[in-house]
Amino acid sequence: MKAIAVRDRDAAAGGLTLTDLPYPHAAENDVILRVHAAGFTRGELDWPATWTDRAGRDRTPSVPGHEVSGVVAELGYGTTGLTVGQRVFGLTDWTRNGSLAEYVAVEARNLAPLPADVEHTSAAALPISGLTAWQGLFDHARLTTGQTVLIHGAAGGVGSIAVQLAHEAGARVIGTGRSAARETVLTLGAHAFLDLESDRLEDAGQVDVVFDVIGGDILDRSAALVRDGGTLVTIAQPPSVRPENGRAIFFVVEPDRTRLTDLAQRLRDGRLDVRIGEVRPLAEAADVFAPGRHVPGRSVIRVAEE
Repeated sequence: MKAIAVRDRDAAAGGLTLTDLPYPHAAENDVILRVHAAGFTRGELDWPATWTDRAGRDRTPSVPGHEVSGVVAELGYGTTGLTVGQRVFGLTDWTRNGSLAEYVAVEARNLAPLPADVEHTSAAALPISGLTAWQGLFDHARLTTGQTVLIHGAAGGVGSIAVQLAHEAGARVIGTGRSAARETVLTLGAHAFLDLESDRLEDAGQVDVVFDVIGGDILDRSAALVRDGGTLVTIAQPPSVRPENGRAIFFVVEPDRTRLTDLAQRLRDGRLDVRIGEVRPLAEAADVFAPGRHVPGRSVIRVAEE
């Protein structure tokens, strides 16, 4: 099969090549997916799991991409709950070959059914951003109706979905980002916007929840904005500054079939908008990883036509 593979850690994105790799093996409780569309995170070439397996052994050549939408081509031994020919989407394992390939082996529990009227390209942009936004806001920060949440990077993949989910939950939403993102963030449902380049972060006032995707100085300064009993939650790095009378949580997204099913239904109903910036073929996937390249919205790789 054709796949995008990386072999040399020092070469970074420059080492990504379109190559031939063996068809994947379906382990127990796996499915083999024929990939229709794949999503990825630009920073994943820096993740240790891209280069080594759970035992710390080199696993190159490895295939990046951990978001997938496709059709079940084969069931592994003992696999239940899915059928051959079914449209599904979800997350691939961090320490196994990913979705930038014509076929990928995935644990069945990491996948959810995809409605027939939801495009694969939209579904491939949803798993990491959608699950991260939900888990950060509701599982970890316990956001409820009437509370105020400050969402950093509110026009990005995770932030844009977090704004929509928080707004629908009845929270007051303050989004941050660069000035060019103001109208986008307000259109998604934010009640106010702070330009991180020209506005004072402290003007946000006291909030119940800070959802951070940026890290660094922004994360440190945000701790002082959390009111008593509130929560600072981040996916960027473990926080070094904690709210005086609140919680600080760093987390990594986890697969969740039930939540994926809910997110797909929201997408289908028009209650959720996934911002896609570009759709490129598999042969051009390496170009999309190029450093310094910025496209508004998520980039998605189309591997096969519907």
